[in-house]
Amino acid sequence: MATSTPSNPGTTKVKSPRRRKILIILSVLLTLSAATAAAGYYFGGFFKPAAAAVPVVHPPADPVYVALEPLTVNLQPNDRNRFLHIGVTLKVADIKAQAQVVQYLPEVRSRVLLVLSNRQSELLVTANDKAKLAAEILATLNQPFAPNLPPAKISSVMFPVFMLQ
Repeated sequence: MATSTPSNPGTTKVKSPRRRKILIILSVLLTLSAATAAAGYYFGGFFKPAAAAVPVVHPPADPVYVALEPLTVNLQPNDRNRFLHIGVTLKVADIKAQAQVVQYLPEVRSRVLLVLSNRQSELLVTANDKAKLAAEILATLNQPFAPNLPPAKISSVMFPVFMLQ
């Protein structure tokens, strides 16, 4: 065992073999624990992050529909009399809007009849014509039914029955 003498202050001590063995074992254990922690973090076993902010996805609300009784309307005459037999279904935003439409159902039917009776039969043939008609009915029905009443929340107008004669 080689050690320096105290009379010679410029020399350093040489570590004993037992002390060197302990340092090697400690460094191996430290390396293994660091490797284990890194592997645990990588594979998600250890150090799991706090619950990540997962966005809450609400399922879409069930659609609410109001079906009007079928209407039969005389159309504007060109060279012969024609009529339209039509069923109208309204898609509303919620139960509240459905209750409002049902409460004002006579006004709703009257507005739809006024829009339909101003049509000519030639302007109701194509799908584009029917889409324009639906948009006009929608704009008419989304007007407030009474003063100081909010507009109805009707999102679309559908025609389950459409017969032109």
